[in-house]
Amino acid sequence: MDSGSMLNGRREIAMKRMYFACMPNIQIRDVSIPVHEALVRKAELAGQSLQQFLSNQLAILAATPSLDELLDRIEQQELGKLSTADALQAISGERARR
Repeated sequence: MDSGSMLNGRREIAMKRMYFACMPNIQIRDVSIPVHEALVRKAELAGQSLQQFLSNQLAILAATPSLDELLDRIEQQELGKLSTADALQAISGERARR
């Protein structure tokens, strides 16, 4: 390995360390033993460390809208312009296709 590629490798490692050093941390205290054991089992089944597993689960939780957020989205949508007769005709047509 030449000195140029060695320097690039060290630079890459340093950049990764800086990236992860800037990542926010979350600490949860007073987790019951059964809950901890269940999370460890799930992480093992997923082939992940507990930290990786919980980080992925938190990402899913953060990306999933709450019920209130969903209701707000629905309220902000423009109302459709389908008459009752058209709606009934569409339902009848769909039922006939089945």
